[in-house]
Amino acid sequence: MSVYEYQATNPSGQEVSLDQYSGKVLIIANTASQCGLTPQYGELQQLYDQYGQQGLQVLGFPCNQFGGQEPGTSEEAASFCQINYGVKFPVFEKIDVNGEGAHPLFQYLKSEQPGPNEGGEIAWNFTKFLVDREGNVVQRFEPRDTPESMKSAIESLLG
Repeated sequence: MSVYEYQATNPSGQEVSLDQYSGKVLIIANTASQCGLTPQYGELQQLYDQYGQQGLQVLGFPCNQFGGQEPGTSEEAASFCQINYGVKFPVFEKIDVNGEGAHPLFQYLKSEQPGPNEGGEIAWNFTKFLVDREGNVVQRFEPRDTPESMKSAIESLLG
């Protein structure tokens, strides 16, 4: 198994196969636009700007499961990111990351890197998963771990 076996839906409702990111180092994060951690959008964009040419790709997945901090539509979430943080990386359709309705991609990510919470559950917005060029989930960064703190791990995967 790898993340490349999963699909996600973009805000326009089109299915996107994650195998199109094969060979890239990925950061996959659940996000929200009305969270105290929302400035991490800008920090994730900075990583994308810095390392994108070397093969880093960031994928954002808005989620309203934590404090109702992503109340709008998927289109509104994507627009918010672009307008307020200059986000150029893909922001997908709103999803659930925990519970029975959790998106299969996030079920897989949590099974590969369970983190500190019971059952691997995601504690809050901006949990970030780092994926190597082969699609293996290699590290999990919790919400308060800044994108900046991921740099050495990213650099080692980029080679």
